Amino acid sequence: MTTDPLVVFTPSGKRGRFPRGTPVLTAARQLGVDLDSVCGGRGICSKCQITPSYGEFSKHGLTSAQGALSEWNAVEARYDEKRGLKPGRRLGCQAQIQSDVVIDVPAESQVHRQVVRKAASARTIIMDPATRLYYIEVDEPDMHEPTGDLERVSRALRQQWEIAEISTDLPTLAKLQPILRKGGWKITVALHKNDKDAKPHLIAAWPGLHEAGLYGLAIDLGSTTIAAHLTDLDTGLVIASAGVMNPQIRFGEDLMSRVSYAMMNPGGDKEMTRAVREAIDTLATDIATEARIDLSLILEMVFVCNPVMHHLLLGIDPVELGQAPFALATSNALNLTARDLELKALEPAAPVYLLPCIAGHVGADAAAVALSEEPGKSEDLVLVVDVGTNAEILLGNKTRVLACSSPTGPAFEGAQISSGQRAAPGAIEAIRIDPETKEPRFRIIGSDLWSDEDGFDAAAAANGITGICGSGIIEAVAELRLAGLMDPSGLLGSADQTGTARMIPEGRTHAYVIHDGTKDGGPLITVTQGDIRAIQLAKSALYAGARLLMDEMQVDKVDRVVLAGAFGAHISAKHAIVLGMIPDVPVEKVTSAGNAAGTGARIALCNLAARAEIERTVRQITKVETAIEPRFQEHFVAANAIPHKTDPFPELAKVATLPNVSFNAKSDGGGGGRRRRRA
Repeated sequence: MTTDPLVVFTPSGKRGRFPRGTPVLTAARQLGVDLDSVCGGRGICSKCQITPSYGEFSKHGLTSAQGALSEWNAVEARYDEKRGLKPGRRLGCQAQIQSDVVIDVPAESQVHRQVVRKAASARTIIMDPATRLYYIEVDEPDMHEPTGDLERVSRALRQQWEIAEISTDLPTLAKLQPILRKGGWKITVALHKNDKDAKPHLIAAWPGLHEAGLYGLAIDLGSTTIAAHLTDLDTGLVIASAGVMNPQIRFGEDLMSRVSYAMMNPGGDKEMTRAVREAIDTLATDIATEARIDLSLILEMVFVCNPVMHHLLLGIDPVELGQAPFALATSNALNLTARDLELKALEPAAPVYLLPCIAGHVGADAAAVALSEEPGKSEDLVLVVDVGTNAEILLGNKTRVLACSSPTGPAFEGAQISSGQRAAPGAIEAIRIDPETKEPRFRIIGSDLWSDEDGFDAAAAANGITGICGSGIIEAVAELRLAGLMDPSGLLGSADQTGTARMIPEGRTHAYVIHDGTKDGGPLITVTQGDIRAIQLAKSALYAGARLLMDEMQVDKVDRVVLAGAFGAHISAKHAIVLGMIPDVPVEKVTSAGNAAGTGARIALCNLAARAEIERTVRQITKVETAIEPRFQEHFVAANAIPHKTDPFPELAKVATLPNVSFNAKSDGGGGGRRRRRA
């Protein structure tokens, strides 16, 4: 057995063993990791920056110790002196592997940078923001009337706006006097209220009439992606949307891996808190730059997130969420400030609102989905599914609403897939396989053309065909089933069994070739048996969670399904049902809600009454705990089949015919074995 060090790259999840002394950049290239470099490894361009992570990583089966990479060398020292490296960063072309190590490739070092698909959805929102602007004319100080500037500001608000009383904090008070004098005693103030009956709090002021606007950030803090929507607090319009990958991925791709990291590495929770707060600061700065507004004009933030992210954002050790009874430090909504969260990009007094959590594994993101989609106001029975690394599932109508969380893992995001990648230009996002010829046609991010259409090659040349993202792999697995290349158990047939040379041997199993770019130095993009297994596990967890809620509701069918999140916006209803991700419903009854959690965050940002509404609503939602419910495992096992082992899918039969094929589990690896058709 080799003793060469094991290297795991995140967020791709690609791993391999390399001799000691191998440069990180070399290892990345051999594994097909998306790590940029344009200077030929001379340490000049700095595009190959990486971040080693240290500690015990049970998910990866290794301990990454200090000294896992070679010492800082003269090239890195020179670059740091001239241009500067962020703390903890190394140059991949210079750092050499010495022992087992986990290495994170930050977004800016990736050639094919992620397209954040959690775009803002169009929604009519009644504007009633918690933070508002007021223009006032303040009395000048008078020696015969010894009142302070703050007291005269308060009096002006009372006389001109009927605001009885205000409060403020010391840093804001310290800025007030020069602003009053610069404005000639005419100023604009920003007042914030936590609820409709609260005393307004003075958080900012400008000389004269302030006309540059007032903005807030609605942030969907996901396990994999952090998406932010810059919103005008006067009109409710989304000025810009942006996102970054959650840097905590390097500590674990899924939530329980991060909890495990915190358990096994003293101070690990603080590392993860620091990483995510720095990412939020960067995101706020970038989105303000994109929108060409002054960062100081972003005066409010609203966060939605799952319970583990909730705790890590707040700086609370999530260890209790890793074991029954999965106790939250608090489930209530929180009113904080940027200062409380040590966010440096925003004004320290900027208010921060966190939506309430529903229960231990059902967080503020699920509450935001409930606020956006309002299942409790539905006449019919609706299943709302928000899919990501962790799926939030709501089932309800006017009578009752149930909720659960299901650990789908990162496969739906393109991780743990052999040719998988994040959604970025060049990634295959949609695919169709001809049932007769078994030939594929596909579409990549960045082009609206299909691969068999004129002009596709020219359109694809800009970014290349680089891999397959989450939506692509989901459609690919469903299409393999529809084309008769995969049987209901998920087993791929050989070339002889399926009649196509696109099925190639891979060890004791087979893989389907979608695209072979090796002649031109590109990748071989395939769907392997391991890929299918990863998707089976993810979709089984999702379906089992939905079935568990249906059991609790004592129903065998739902009236309609709403798909939320990046998944919902980019996957066809037909493929979702073929795969068995969701219960059988008429295809026309499956709709997309876009980024419902982000929409819920925007509603809470723009409407104070909505905050009170969701705080009431979460107390009325019944939480079902998948982690301790025995029936979850039963449903999970049955859902491994595609679409399902026992549940009937009569609606699917109306729109698709699934070939009745079965392939031998054993073959000669080169396409042997026989194909059987069931009677």
